[in-house]
Amino acid sequence: MVLFEEVDGKLVPKGSEEDIKAYLDYKKGLKTRARRRSLRERYARRSSAFRWLGEHMPLSRLDRYIVGKFLGTYFFSIVLIISIAVVFDINENVDKFLQHDVPMHEILFDYYLNFIPFYSNMFSQLFVFIAVIFFTTKLADNSEIIAMLSTGTSFARLVRPYMISAAIIALLNYGLGAYIIPKGNVKRVRFENKYKNRGRQDFTSNVQLEVDSGVIAYFGRYEESHKMAFDFTLDKFEDKKLVKHLQAMSIQYDTLSYEPYHWVITSYQTRDLQGMREIITSGNKLDTIIKIQPQDLMASRDMEMTLTTPELRRHIERQKARGFANLQQFEVEYYKRGATAFATFILTLIGVSISARKRKNGMGIALGIGLALILAYIMFQTVVSSLAINANFPAAIAVWIPNFVYAFIALYYYKKAPR
Repeated sequence: MVLFEEVDGKLVPKGSEEDIKAYLDYKKGLKTRARRRSLRERYARRSSAFRWLGEHMPLSRLDRYIVGKFLGTYFFSIVLIISIAVVFDINENVDKFLQHDVPMHEILFDYYLNFIPFYSNMFSQLFVFIAVIFFTTKLADNSEIIAMLSTGTSFARLVRPYMISAAIIALLNYGLGAYIIPKGNVKRVRFENKYKNRGRQDFTSNVQLEVDSGVIAYFGRYEESHKMAFDFTLDKFEDKKLVKHLQAMSIQYDTLSYEPYHWVITSYQTRDLQGMREIITSGNKLDTIIKIQPQDLMASRDMEMTLTTPELRRHIERQKARGFANLQQFEVEYYKRGATAFATFILTLIGVSISARKRKNGMGIALGIGLALILAYIMFQTVVSSLAINANFPAAIAVWIPNFVYAFIALYYYKKAPR
């Protein structure tokens, strides 16, 4: 029991230390509850959006419990599966590493340090599905889902912390895939091209594109190793009429020049067409500026994976303006980054709807259905991406088709979920 006495005009508690401490904790709790109630009242007087925040924030204990289970299982599955993938990759490539005498620091820091985040992000949907089904099935087997629903909590309310977790994962995946992982892919792709794919093609032929307004360049054969092209022509048109034509035996990009777009033309001949007159000049060497770079002529292997999303968008716009073809793989990569991040919400909803029901056979059936669906999703995504690249199917539509189809599947399982 706590009594009070007046000291210097103030009331102070009097009693044992345990009683005083319990009293102070009680008063502190009252102040905390009053502050939270005041916050909710202030939000309730504001717009509906702020009122929603006042009613739903902060997260309840149930929300924190499910979010913690979800994210913990998700990251644990990444560590487990990617560790196995690294072991298999080492076993497959150890002969190549020894054959080419690859330095250990390149293997660790240039390859595997970028290998792990790249494949973790690529198969994030698989990890999300496994995590949701695994821990939700355990909750259902322990009758925790039944206990939550029996308190009056609706299934829609139960899904909310799953969607919060999915939003965290989706933002993380998009941020990594759009801005961070592409920078690491530069080293990873360079390592693979140097040691694992040494027989790759490093030349291209018959490249024609617009390098400036009314200026068309043609490269008969371009070799990446020397940054040199053969059988080069440059035509300038005005009002759809040819006014100047340049033909050269070879052209080479000057990599030592401080000036961008600097090319050196050798054994050339120019023809200026002035009405009925034609002026022909020739020479052995000509330094010139042509607004084109070697990477515009020949996209290196997996180049689209080494560009951040803003760089990828600018590359696509620039190449389209020049009339460059074969941009489908860049467009697919550009739209896929957003589509795969959004798929996290759809697959999470499917996973929780399938595994929330308690079954006699445990997680076997739920896990089997879930793995079949996620493998079908990955295969579906691969097929439509191939259609976009090889059959000129619109890339924006192709990469979003699996999401549209699986959105209906998610709605179907959501309707069948326990209430």
